[in-house]
Amino acid sequence: MQEEVTQKTIALSVKTARVTADVLKNMLRKYLSGQKQKGKNPYKVGKQSYKELKSQGSGLSNIEITDGNIKSFERVAKKYRLDFALKKDSSTKPPTYYVFFKGQDTEMMNLAFKKYLGVQMNKKDKLSIMEKLMHFKDAVSKGKNRERAREQQKDRGQSL
Repeated sequence: MQEEVTQKTIALSVKTARVTADVLKNMLRKYLSGQKQKGKNPYKVGKQSYKELKSQGSGLSNIEITDGNIKSFERVAKKYRLDFALKKDSSTKPPTYYVFFKGQDTEMMNLAFKKYLGVQMNKKDKLSIMEKLMHFKDAVSKGKNRERAREQQKDRGQSL
């Protein structure tokens, strides 16, 4: 009798251990899947399609931009983490592009656009490297001519 009770007790503890291991394994699996979901951002950030931007549920504002400025504007927008979408209007010649962004990002958009305009103005005001080289080349060549002219004048004055 005692042996039978001992066998049943051992069988019960083995079953309980198995159940505990399975339960623990399931709990860990659920926890890890929850951590994966927690790390994912449900909304895209940065450049996206017009449809994705509109589906985020906020009002949209837009500005017009030319073809040559798209890439440089994208760099500035990425720096300020703006959500925006580009839309091409082919009906005009040359085609114009519209940048759509969330209405709540208006302040950030103004800041990014000011930064972008500042960078563009600085590019226009800068001299090219070739122009700088030509300027310094002229300055150096003029300086050498002056030294030669001074030496020649000194030699002439010392003749007896």
